[in-house]
Amino acid sequence: MASMTCSPVSFPGNLASKSTASDLLGSSSNGVCGVPLKALGRAQLGAKRRDFTVSAKVRKGKKHEYPWPEDPDLNVKGGVLTHLSPFKPLKEKPKPVTLDFEKPLMDLQKKIIDVQKMANETGLDFSDQIISLENKYQQALKDLYTHLTPIQRVNIARHPNRPTFLDHVFNITEKFVELHGDRAGYDDPAVVTGLGTINGRSYMFMGHQKGRNTKENIQRNFGMPTPHGYRKALRMMYYADHHGFPIVTFIDTPGAYADLKSEELGQGEAIAQNLRTMFGLKVPIVSIVMGEGGSGGALAIGCANKLLMLENAVFYVASPEACAAILWKTAKASPKAAEKLKITATELTKLQICDGVIPEPLGGAHADSYWTSQQIKTAITESMDELVKMDTETLLKHRAQKFRKLGGFQEGIPIDPKRKVNMKKKEEPIVPIGKTSEVELRDEVEKLKQQILEASKSSVGAPQTGLKEMIEKLKRELDYEYDEAAKALGMEEKILMVREEIGKARNVNDHLTPAIKEKIEQLKDEFDKNLASATNYPSLKYKLDMLKELSKASNISNKSTNKDELKLDINKRFKELVDRPDLKQKIETLKAEIANSDIGSNPELKEKVLQLNAELESEFKGVLKSVGLQLVPSDSEAKAKINAFNEEVHMIIDDVVSSSDLKDKIELLKAEVAKAGDTPDEDSKNKIRALEAEIKQAIAEAISSPELKEKQEKLAAEVLEATKTVESTEDELKVKVNLESNSSLV
Repeated sequence: MASMTCSPVSFPGNLASKSTASDLLGSSSNGVCGVPLKALGRAQLGAKRRDFTVSAKVRKGKKHEYPWPEDPDLNVKGGVLTHLSPFKPLKEKPKPVTLDFEKPLMDLQKKIIDVQKMANETGLDFSDQIISLENKYQQALKDLYTHLTPIQRVNIARHPNRPTFLDHVFNITEKFVELHGDRAGYDDPAVVTGLGTINGRSYMFMGHQKGRNTKENIQRNFGMPTPHGYRKALRMMYYADHHGFPIVTFIDTPGAYADLKSEELGQGEAIAQNLRTMFGLKVPIVSIVMGEGGSGGALAIGCANKLLMLENAVFYVASPEACAAILWKTAKASPKAAEKLKITATELTKLQICDGVIPEPLGGAHADSYWTSQQIKTAITESMDELVKMDTETLLKHRAQKFRKLGGFQEGIPIDPKRKVNMKKKEEPIVPIGKTSEVELRDEVEKLKQQILEASKSSVGAPQTGLKEMIEKLKRELDYEYDEAAKALGMEEKILMVREEIGKARNVNDHLTPAIKEKIEQLKDEFDKNLASATNYPSLKYKLDMLKELSKASNISNKSTNKDELKLDINKRFKELVDRPDLKQKIETLKAEIANSDIGSNPELKEKVLQLNAELESEFKGVLKSVGLQLVPSDSEAKAKINAFNEEVHMIIDDVVSSSDLKDKIELLKAEVAKAGDTPDEDSKNKIRALEAEIKQAIAEAISSPELKEKQEKLAAEVLEATKTVESTEDELKVKVNLESNSSLV
C-alpha cells in the first residue's frame, strides 16, 4: 500500500478563512479539486484544520517483456526479432488426435508397442517381428494416404494439430516481425501480418491464424476474421505495394466471421475492397492454401498471381456439410457433397484454379511440420523467381487472366481419353442401334405400308406417329450401318481426323476453309466409291431404300394434311367475312327490298344487287389472296380442250407401251425383277437399271414430239387468255403436270 501525507494548505485572501485544501479534495465531482464552484465559501468560520491521506493500490502482475526481454537470445530460431512476437512454443505438446479412417493404423501401432514392451519385460529378441510390423505399418500408411477420399482430406485439413500460419513463417524466414492494427481502432488476432525475409529477399506475409489449443482458438476466433482483420491486411497490401515488397498470403479459414457485429461493421464491403485492391497491386502475389479455404473469407487474401495448395488442403465456396444440408437435406451426405464439389488440390489443379500442389508427408502436415514448411519455402521461392522477372503490366495481365479464364470452355474440342473414361455414360436410345434384324425391320415396314394403304382407301390419312417413329428408327439403323461400313473399309481413322479438323476450324473461324472442304469432298468420293465393297452394303442399301420410300410417303401425307389445313383456314376466313356486321346488314337490307318489290321491274334494285355481288367477290378475292391463292373464273370450253389434250397424251403413251419392242423390254424387266427377288446381286441390279432407263427414254421421246409440244403451248395460251390473269391457271398447271408425270412413268 502506497500512502502520502500532506499538511493543510492555506489559500490567500478571503478564501483562507472559508476553505482548506482538505476540504477541496473531499469531493470527486470535479476533475481538478473535486469541489463544485458554488460550494466554495460554504465552510463555516472557525472550522478546524486536519491532515488528509491519499491511498492507491498497485496491481501486481507479470513484468512485460516487450519490446525486448532483459536477456534476448541472439541465436533464437527465426532471428532476434522473434522476441517481439507473442507467438511462443507451447509448454505442453498437443495431444495426439486420431481421425476415424486412421483407426486401423492405430491398431498396428498398438501391436508394435505391445511387442516392444514384451521384449523389454522378457529380455527376448523380437526385432524381426517389430521390423515386420513396422513395415506393415509404413505400407498401410502409404496405401491409406495415397488413396484418400475428398471428405478424408477435409478432415485432415481441419486436424487440430495441423501447423498454423506462424508455425510455417518461423520455419521458413530468417527474420520476421509482426505488424499490428488496422488503424481504425482494432487489431484482429485471426489475421496476422508482418515482414520477413527468405534467402535475403524481403516479403510481406499475411494469413489466417488458427489456435493450437482451445484457449488460443478462442483468442483467435478459430481463424475466422472480422472486418478489422481484412482492413489490417488491406493496409499491409498498400504498404507492400508502396515499398515494393512481394506479398505471400496463407489461407486457412472456415470463412469470414458472420456475426451481427461483423455485418454492422461492413464484412462484405471489407472483403470486396480487398478483392478490388489485390487486382491492382503492382507487386507479385503468391497464395498458399495450407488448410481449408472457405468462400469469400479465403478469397479476400487469395487473388494472387499463383495459388498453391498443400496436398491435403481444400478450397471451397461452401463446406461439404452446408452443401449436403442444402441439396440432400442432411449433413450426413457430406462425403457425397465433398466428392461432387471438386474441392481437393488435385481436382482444382485440373480445373486450373490451383497452379500447383505442395507435397505433404505421409500422415499429413502435422506429422512433420518442419519438412512441410521447407516444401512451402521451395514453392514460394520458385514462384517468386518466375514472377519478379515480369514487368508491372505483364504481372497485372497475368493476375487478371488467371481469373478471367476460370470456367471457360470451347465446344468441339476432342475429349482427353483419360477424362472420357470417367465421364457419365450416355443414356441408351429407345431403339438399340444396330440390334434390329433385317427380317424384323422388313416385317415392320410391310406392316406400316399396309396401314398407310388402308388409311388412304378410307380417306383417314396416313398414321403420322408410326411413320415418324419408323423413319427415325431407320435413320439410327443407317448411322450404325455407315459406321460399320467405315470400319470395314478401314476409313474410320480418316473420318475422325477430318471431324477433329472441322471442330477446330469452327471454334476459330466459325466456317470451314477451302482446304478442309476439299478434304471432305475427297473423303466422301473415296467412301462412295468403295461403299459397294463393304460387307454390310446389302443391308445398308435395303434400309436406305426403305427410308426414301417412307420419306416420300411422309411428304405426300404432309401435303394432304396441308391441303386440309388450308381448306379449314379458308372456310374460317369466309365465315368471319360473312359474319362481319356491315356486310351482314347490307345483305339483310337487300333481301328485304327484294321481298317487297319485283327485281325485274326495278332497275335500281337490280343495280344494288350487282354492286353487292361485286363487293362480295372483291372481299372473297382478298381472303384468297391473304392465303396465297387466286380466284380464277371457270371456262367449260377451256376445260374440254384440256381434257381432250390429256386423252391424246395417254393414247400416245398406250401406243408406245403396246409396241412390240417396248412390250418385250417391259416383260424382260418383270422377269428380271422376279428372278432377283428381295436381295438382288450386282449383275441383276445393273440389268434392271439399264432396262428401266431404256423404257423411260422411249416414253419420253414419244411425248416430246414437236407437234405435241406445239399443241401444249397453244392450249396454254388459250387458257391464259380465257382467264385474263397474269398468273398461271390451275388448268394450265394440270397440263404441265400431266406432261411431266407421264415422262417419268415406267
